[in-house]
Amino acid sequence: MARVVVIGAGLGGLPAAYELRHVLPREHKITLISNQPKFTFVPSLPWVALGLKSLDSIQLDLAKTVIKHDIEFIHAAVTAINPKLRQIKMDDDRTLDYDYAVIATGPELALDALKGLGPEGGYTQSICNPHHAVLAGEAWEQFLENPGPIVVGASPGASCFGPAYEFAFLIHDQLKRKGLRSQVPITFITSEPYAGHLGIGGMATSRWLMRKFMADREIELMENTAISHFEADAVHLVDGRVIPSKFTMVLPPFRGPKFLRDAVGLTDAKGFVPVLPTYRHPEFDSIYAVGVVTQLKAVEQTPIPTGAPKVGLMSEEMALAVAQNIALELGVTSGNQCRPTLQAICFADFGNTGALFLADPLLPDAAGDRKRALIYHGIWVSWMKAGFEKYFLTKMRFGWTIPWFEKIGFRAIGLPLVEPIIPSLEPDPVQAKA
Repeated sequence: MARVVVIGAGLGGLPAAYELRHVLPREHKITLISNQPKFTFVPSLPWVALGLKSLDSIQLDLAKTVIKHDIEFIHAAVTAINPKLRQIKMDDDRTLDYDYAVIATGPELALDALKGLGPEGGYTQSICNPHHAVLAGEAWEQFLENPGPIVVGASPGASCFGPAYEFAFLIHDQLKRKGLRSQVPITFITSEPYAGHLGIGGMATSRWLMRKFMADREIELMENTAISHFEADAVHLVDGRVIPSKFTMVLPPFRGPKFLRDAVGLTDAKGFVPVLPTYRHPEFDSIYAVGVVTQLKAVEQTPIPTGAPKVGLMSEEMALAVAQNIALELGVTSGNQCRPTLQAICFADFGNTGALFLADPLLPDAAGDRKRALIYHGIWVSWMKAGFEKYFLTKMRFGWTIPWFEKIGFRAIGLPLVEPIIPSLEPDPVQAKA
């Protein structure tokens, strides 16, 4: 019997636990560890922060949910991991031995990257986790009582830019509905080289579409701009400019949690886990990783550092590949190892419209090309996002990762999700004798 431990119960961890339970016989034990008692559908947090949706409506109680699917749940924070001894220590003084560990913690927010960044001890809001979304909602309600200038954007080193655009356009829509828009100048500051770069570049007409959306809404756009620090009523830029703001939401850079950074040889300097194409660690064969915590080089070098997104469908693809590869190692299945195909799909609600972005694949080839880089926009995208939220929460209740009918749908539009790794049939080169 093997014990497989999944650390983290977010958009990567919970699907990974379900897929492992699906592919492994019951003789193998699946344990899910989370420092949070509830699963949260994070893509809906912009709605929570603006009072458009309650937090409870996008959450599931993990203890009540996963136990129904023959998965052990431990509500605790991991404080240390020793990949050599294959042991995990938790804040309740327990030590857990494992045969395989799947690291799916999601990111730690690097709020110390800029002075004044973050809602606790700083002057900015965040929509990156449930607690911060609630604090942002409280700050938003106070702001509406005495409105003024707003700044939304992304700091240097940020990697998931979509929520910033979504939040800025939703703010515009809400202020317009409340009759306050004329009183509130909105500035969008991004470290991307241009609006719509999204950390990946080459996204068809995204540059022109985002600029048009900004202009149509009279949002001042500041591209390729680095923020220096924040004060209670201002955002300071590296070039010396000062932008007044009474409500500031800036996405921070991400890093891996401290317990990962403290494990010798496990991560890079920022705490991200290096992985092979199978998503196994290159040095520790008992360690796999899924989601934002995986190491993924930037798609291209940018004047101001940016990272590549590793969320959404990509996390589910990683979960599928990891589960299949562990099953193969345990002798449960046969065949070739597999890897995720890493297509990026993003639904964004902009209030009176929405935008869907598809990068297939996320990482372009050596020539800088992708099979597809598409953008669609219209109110139907907003409806799709709302419907997808309900569908995803239903999947998590029923213990599904990507069910058969969803896989068929993805294959029908040319998205295989995972693909086999075919060993090279070429003989090793033989050095000619002198």
